[in-house]
Amino acid sequence: MQLIPLSKLDQSEDNVCKRPNPEFEERLSFDIEARGVLQNLIVAKAKKRGRFEVIGGGKRMRAMHRIVERGAMDADFEVPCLVIDRREHNASEVSLAENFQRLQMTPAEECQAFQHFIKEDGDTAAVAKRFGLTQRFVEGRLRLANLAGPIFEALAAGDITLDLAKAYAATDQHEVQIRVFEQMRHAWNPSADAIRRMIADGSLRGNDPIALLVGEDAYVAAGGKIERDLFSEAADDRWVDVEIAHQLAGAKMEAEAERLAAETGLAWINPVASTNSWHARSELNVGPVRLPAAPLSEEARARIDTIDARIDEINEIFEDESAQEDESVDLDKLETEYDTLSTERDELNNPVRELPEEWRGEVGRFLILTNKGEMVLESDYYSEKRLSFEQDEDGNVTATSEERPTGNTSSTPPRPATPEAVAPGGDKPISAKLFDELSVQRRNILAASLLGDPGLALDYAIFALCDDRSYESKGTSLKAGKPQDPAYGDIPQSAAEGILAAAADALDKSWHEPKMVTDRFLAFRELDDEAKAAWLSYVVAVSLEAKKGYNSEYHPIHAVLGSILDVDVAAMWRPTSENLFDRINKTSCLAALTDIGGSELAARYAASKKADLSKTCEKIFSGDAIVEEEVKERALAWLPEAMKFEVPVTAGADEPEEQVEDHENEADDDTTSEDLEDVDEEAAVDA
Repeated sequence: MQLIPLSKLDQSEDNVCKRPNPEFEERLSFDIEARGVLQNLIVAKAKKRGRFEVIGGGKRMRAMHRIVERGAMDADFEVPCLVIDRREHNASEVSLAENFQRLQMTPAEECQAFQHFIKEDGDTAAVAKRFGLTQRFVEGRLRLANLAGPIFEALAAGDITLDLAKAYAATDQHEVQIRVFEQMRHAWNPSADAIRRMIADGSLRGNDPIALLVGEDAYVAAGGKIERDLFSEAADDRWVDVEIAHQLAGAKMEAEAERLAAETGLAWINPVASTNSWHARSELNVGPVRLPAAPLSEEARARIDTIDARIDEINEIFEDESAQEDESVDLDKLETEYDTLSTERDELNNPVRELPEEWRGEVGRFLILTNKGEMVLESDYYSEKRLSFEQDEDGNVTATSEERPTGNTSSTPPRPATPEAVAPGGDKPISAKLFDELSVQRRNILAASLLGDPGLALDYAIFALCDDRSYESKGTSLKAGKPQDPAYGDIPQSAAEGILAAAADALDKSWHEPKMVTDRFLAFRELDDEAKAAWLSYVVAVSLEAKKGYNSEYHPIHAVLGSILDVDVAAMWRPTSENLFDRINKTSCLAALTDIGGSELAARYAASKKADLSKTCEKIFSGDAIVEEEVKERALAWLPEAMKFEVPVTAGADEPEEQVEDHENEADDDTTSEDLEDVDEEAAVDA
């Protein structure tokens, strides 16, 4: 340790923390003026004789210069310094280590510092090891250092967060980064996910089923390029040569389809490089072949009896109070076995009849991909013909088939051209191409004119959404039918269904009467604003989808709507045996009780049979059971996660640059507790 006059200290170019913070340094100067310098600076001899360069402690040095300017400290005030030898220590590395461990450097400064070391060593693994970091972390910071200029400048200035910068760095193509950056510059509250989606447009993710099927080695060998996202898992790598990936996947699936067609003897096996065949079915104009249930075989009956016996044994164990305390009994494993057996029993009780041999040459199946990139045959058969079973009173089944209608089967002559499609003079129709071009120009003129009458535009939009005669064109792509629900049949009801039905009954339907769409629209315009608003609210309400496609996932925007409306789900829906407790296992029922009354409440009913527990839960959560008042209050407000409207929490902004961190330096053995507090405070705020 050496005492060096402040006047002989200069800022080193090797100090990686170059960002000044005047406000912070002003506060620090008053602290040093009151308490003195509690932590030494790290310096190295400068080229100029008698001077030293500050590698660690630049903020403290600048704070002391402020004290000198105020006249409260002499310019030659001696500062405690640790002098290092540049020949033995890499000055930038020392500065990075000091600043990095305190989390005082900005991400931009970290990027530049690591870039400096890589230029010297060229070995990211060695640099990562020296600073106790992962190689992927260092590579990620290097990727940030290579961001397009405007984006890196925005990061350095604090205009964008580290998360957003990482999202832009998902590609190393500067032109793509700049394009997305310009598009997102004026976006309100841009998200990293939105940036990544815009960057990834036109590419495949590393965990896409097609990518998993093809394999990285085969794709790269065929000339495919992969862009790594060093800030996330390999699943987020992007395969930018989509055509190459699809060609390889197509060849692989076609070969498998040929093999399966020969093996099964079916008319065709159609490969589809997707996890479903919906669009392919429509394009091929094929329909599903419905096979009725077959009689239970003796083997199936025997297996069902075995399953029933085992389920009874499991129920007896659950009902045995001593089993609840027996550590040798794995209740979770028994729950899983119970669910597996129940599923198997349901499948055995609903066997599907085998495909008739005479149909084998008429039907086919689709070869699709699983989410893991595995090729599998869809279970259903499809055919261009209408194939069906007919069953007589004695149970005898006959297979029948008929051709599907294609094209226009009507024998009536085509309609004459409408007046607007006739050339001047009325003798000949204009060409279809010309009519198409004129129709687009005419539409654009109407659209431009409609901009000047928002009231008419709103009336037209509401009318198009509400007019339920779907077979008749409304002249706009706006539509609002009821969505296809993922569940049908006897679904448990709540108060919401009654509210929707009452709203439908209260709508003014007087405009429905005219047959012509034009007359209905004019009649709709005559409604008052309140009636139109009621129609709009209703048609939007009944258009809501239950969930995202075929996944067990909700639409996030529904949570936003529910949050804005402050929906009180508990007032409209309460969990019952029918809608919840009969449908979940015993462990889950007890977990619900634990939520509202702790383990003590759950323990009261732990020995109950599943059916009895379900009924008990229904009474408790409806408020009909005699329980403690606070438990009843929580029960009446309780909801399973699947019934809540909670807006997903996104990753927040970075932590503030200047944080108070404890344990920066070890104090001497004879340091007092007050001194320790002083050291912690100064070390936490000074780089």
